[in-house]
Amino acid sequence: MLNVAEPCLGPDEKAAVLDVIDSGWITMGEKVRQFEQAFARLHDAEDAVAVSSCTAGLHLIMHGLGLGPGDEVLVPAMTFVATSNCVLYVGATPVFVDIESNDVPLMSLEDAAVKCTDRTKAVILMHYGGYLPDRAEWRAFAAERGLMVVEDAAHASGLVDAGTFGVAAAFSFYGNKNMTTAEGGAVITTLPGLGERIRQARSHGLTSGTFERHAKSAQGYDVTMLGYNYRIDELRAALGLVQLQNLMAWNKKRKALTELYRAMLSQRAPAVIVPFSHSRASAHHIMPVVLPEATNRQAVVDALRAAGVQTTIHYPPVHRFSYYLDRFPNVSLPRTEDFADRELTLPLHPKLEECHVDRVTRALADVLWR
Repeated sequence: MLNVAEPCLGPDEKAAVLDVIDSGWITMGEKVRQFEQAFARLHDAEDAVAVSSCTAGLHLIMHGLGLGPGDEVLVPAMTFVATSNCVLYVGATPVFVDIESNDVPLMSLEDAAVKCTDRTKAVILMHYGGYLPDRAEWRAFAAERGLMVVEDAAHASGLVDAGTFGVAAAFSFYGNKNMTTAEGGAVITTLPGLGERIRQARSHGLTSGTFERHAKSAQGYDVTMLGYNYRIDELRAALGLVQLQNLMAWNKKRKALTELYRAMLSQRAPAVIVPFSHSRASAHHIMPVVLPEATNRQAVVDALRAAGVQTTIHYPPVHRFSYYLDRFPNVSLPRTEDFADRELTLPLHPKLEECHVDRVTRALADVLWR
């Protein structure tokens, strides 16, 4: 089976984890700090805060910005549900915005402008598939309306421009991401003071951590804010340090594989849309395609699985989930809905070779033209 995603793990990762176990210190400590600094350097940022997940990072950003009841935040529905959940966590209201098109499944500036009200305080840009929206356009949009721009950069690790759109960005290191710590995430921020608020809030609002008290023989601590248990541990940080060394090479491989997919699909299945036909910065996290209208997608999924090719969907739109339908019953996003009904994600990860892309594209073409 050719899987949609596979982590790249080997002897270096094993050795790094064993070193942490042998050290006797496995909770948040020096490795976490080293990982934060290395991740920040890779993204040309001053610093980063490592957390337990990208979801935790987004929540901490919302919390650190002081968003709450009465505030509205523009969010895409073409994303993982965490993007909107984090808005609800702080009591604010997510306002769903349509995508541009099947070719550019990123938040639409035009629809975002329509959805703005005097209660709109922020916008969360989700870098779908690892592709970045137009930074200058979104900065101008936000500046004109006094909005804070937050990036859901779960798909964009390794892109230097990710984290430069607005006040903060949250990254994911889940097992299917371009680099992994199994579970984990990080926040980069450009807003003075926000990083420190997030750093303190990730550990219950404590003024000092266990490792700091151990290293400095300090006895006590204070709690000066509402906090959460969103820490990352030394084992995951050690994994991350090794993974970071390979991230740029892996992203380069993903780009090459994506270009192969584009070339082969244009020849073998020209009716299939491969989003982002015009070049833009990307970490090439996933390989989405849009099937021709009236295609029985489930039949395609079943036939590809029979041929040894796993597929998935990115994403069922958030506003269609039962919980969100109950809370926001009148949301209509026609472009998002059409994309979601026809999208199919093909295998893409650094373990694939040209022969695998050839196999997948031939199998897809055979299914569509039967």
